[in-house]
Amino acid sequence: MNQDVTGPLSCRAASSALRATPPFTVLLGPDYAGKSSALLELADRAPAWPIVSVDDEFLGPEHSLIGQLRRNLVADVLPGLHHGYSTDFMISLLQTAALHLRDSIERSPGGAPVLVDSYYYKILAKCRLSGVDNHPMFDWWRTFPQPRREIFLEVSAATAWRRCRQGAETNSLEYYGERPEQASFEKFQSDLRKVMWEEVRQLPVTVIEEQEHISRTAQKIREAIAHDHW
Repeated sequence: MNQDVTGPLSCRAASSALRATPPFTVLLGPDYAGKSSALLELADRAPAWPIVSVDDEFLGPEHSLIGQLRRNLVADVLPGLHHGYSTDFMISLLQTAALHLRDSIERSPGGAPVLVDSYYYKILAKCRLSGVDNHPMFDWWRTFPQPRREIFLEVSAATAWRRCRQGAETNSLEYYGERPEQASFEKFQSDLRKVMWEEVRQLPVTVIEEQEHISRTAQKIREAIAHDHW
């Protein structure tokens, strides 16, 4: 029996398929590299630039679910990982963030640089460091649209440890072991950096070294984006 594929849903799907993904840049870096602060600074300096992130500051009311899922992940799933929740469940929950980032990029208006916080690269890297080196979801994420450029923020181990208040503000996807100790935190962050670089090795990357002031970091990000966009 032939199935009628006309109607609102099929029209929306066709329209979505025809619409080109706007060019975008991804801001990447280890935990506590200053990405969130830099994005807030850029939001003030260049309000016309769309910023895509799962941080609450960049989520509209219609996407409050994304923030809630992120908080539930940290508060409920990570503490219960392996005995209350499986790694597959964790990855399924992280998938909502990856899809939100992808969909938000595709919804972004053209004409202005789109800046994306971490994209799926950091999510995938953390999943791998949690013990899941291969997963069918990873293959799907790698088919997502790719950015024009990566901007990688560097941060010293000492600065990152200080910014997380010696582990007090970390979650278990930021260090190895049962509790955050400086050595386990620094080892995880070093490995995280390596795995993220593996994921973006085929892309143009601009590295921004640690800056004394966040305003200087934001300025360097603006310069890197402007170089590509105009």
